[in-house]
Amino acid sequence: MESRVVYQQNKRRKKKLRFRKWVIVVFLIFFLSIFSFSAYEVYSWYNDNKEVDNISDDVLKNTKVKEKKDNNNTENVNPPEDISNDYWDYIKINLLEVDFNELLKKNPDTVGWIEVKGTNINYPIVQTTDNSYYLTHAFDKTKNEAGWVFMDYRNDAVNFNQNTILYAHSRLTGSMFGSLKNILESSWYTNKNNHIIRLSTPTENTMWQVFSVYTIPKESYYITPSFNSTEAYGEFLNTMKIRSEVEFSAEVNTNDKILTLSTCKDNFGNRVVMHAKLIKKESR
Repeated sequence: MESRVVYQQNKRRKKKLRFRKWVIVVFLIFFLSIFSFSAYEVYSWYNDNKEVDNISDDVLKNTKVKEKKDNNNTENVNPPEDISNDYWDYIKINLLEVDFNELLKKNPDTVGWIEVKGTNINYPIVQTTDNSYYLTHAFDKTKNEAGWVFMDYRNDAVNFNQNTILYAHSRLTGSMFGSLKNILESSWYTNKNNHIIRLSTPTENTMWQVFSVYTIPKESYYITPSFNSTEAYGEFLNTMKIRSEVEFSAEVNTNDKILTLSTCKDNFGNRVVMHAKLIKKESR
């Protein structure tokens, strides 16, 4: 009888040991899977950044970008009556003119070039038939999670809408719109030289004066390209101006056209947003 009890105890003990071994094996497999997945994600992230940086370097190296002095075709847009407004200083700045010949050969989706003062943003802009393709493709159309700077598919890149919207990922390395978060730092907004965006397209060179910067949860209102009435557009402009976390000197009214830059701020859906109004343009 005693030997039978001992036998049963040993049997239960062996069963528990086997169960523990299986638990350990399962946990090891689980953690190894997590580690492998994380390692792959890190490698992919690093590789995507490296590839997009190489593409950016190649684009900058092979694109002619020059300062363009005003001429008889240069037009100051919707000037304010207040002669002390910063507008009058900004319009003295040269426009930017880009040679699009090589860019269009590399990617026919190219519609412009943008430079944002005080940031790393100095890229060609692309546009296609949706707002998803260039979230996962680089300028050369290779698959890349870093994406590229692109214009909302609803916008007209030749005859700007009331609100022209540009998007890009906020990369931790500062590429694409990764440096757009700088606009919420005092080192950026206290320097008035930074409050200018220059944008060149194959048909026009333009300059835009920043009037609002802020963070906001994901929504569709601020990325509305056109409005059915002057009143609706006026309400929109007033809302965008009020939202700003920084007070700018720029005045806006319904005679203005605006440029909106949008990127992710965090993993919770919040956005960093910049609005600027058109102040100078020149046909090419």
